[in-house]
Amino acid sequence: MLKLTRVNTADGKLVNMRSSIPVYLRLARTLQERIDSGALPAGSRLPSEPELSAEFGVNRLTIRQAIAELDRAGSVEIRRGIGTFVRSPVTRVSIDVDPLSQRVDLGSMHAGLPAEGVDGAIERIVATATAANAPEDREAAAHLGRGPGELARIDTLIWIESEPWAISTYWLPKHLLPGRLPPEGNVVRSLGVALQYDWRAFSATAADIGDAEHLGVAIGSPLLVREGVSCDPDGMPVLFVRRRIQGDRIRFVLNFRR
Repeated sequence: MLKLTRVNTADGKLVNMRSSIPVYLRLARTLQERIDSGALPAGSRLPSEPELSAEFGVNRLTIRQAIAELDRAGSVEIRRGIGTFVRSPVTRVSIDVDPLSQRVDLGSMHAGLPAEGVDGAIERIVATATAANAPEDREAAAHLGRGPGELARIDTLIWIESEPWAISTYWLPKHLLPGRLPPEGNVVRSLGVALQYDWRAFSATAADIGDAEHLGVAIGSPLLVREGVSCDPDGMPVLFVRRRIQGDRIRFVLNFRR
C-alpha cells in the first residue's frame, strides 16, 4: 500500500513530509517503476481501477489521474472500454550526419534513415496547395526570395514501421512542381532537380491541432523542428522544408572525426 511519511512538528502536529508530491504522481511513479523493471511488460494489461484502488488504498479518481499521467508520458495506451495497456518501446531513429558528405539533398530524410523500404520510411502526401499569406508561408517566401503566391506548398506525413513519425511541409516555386506528384514517395526526388543543402536549423515547438491529429499525439506535445533551404547547382534557393518530428523518436549524430 502507498503510505505517507509523517513526522511530529514542534507544535505537535503531524505533517506529510512529501506533501509537495501529489499522491497520484507517486502512484504514477510506482507504476512506471513496474513498467521499467519488466514487472509490467510491453503489451500487458494494467490491473483495473478497482484492483489498483484496493492495492494502494486510494480512490478511483486518484487512480485515473495516475493513469492519465502515464498516458501523457507515452508509457501506456488507454483503450476505452477495454483497459489500459503498456506501450511497446518507441522506435528511435538515429540520423548519421557527416558535415563533409551530407550536403547533397536526397530528400532531407531518406539519406540517413536505416532500412528504407523494409519496415523503413514511407512518405505520403496529405495536401498540395498554393502558398497563402500565413506566417509560415511568408517566412518560406522570404527564405526563397519570392512572393508567397509564386510558391507551391506540399504537406506530407512520414511513417516508420507503420507509425506516424513526422510532418513535413515543403515550399518550392510552382514551376518546379511536377504535373503529377505520386501519392507516396520522396517529394524531393520526384522534382528531378539536383539539390544541395544551403543550411539546416533545429528548434522545438508544441504540436498544434493539425500536427497533433496527423501524428496521433496530444495537442501541445513536444516536437523537434528541422528546417532549412536547399539550392540548385547554381546556388539558387529553390526549396524550403520544415519538418516536425515527435521529440522522442529521433536523434541526430554529428561525426566530427570521420
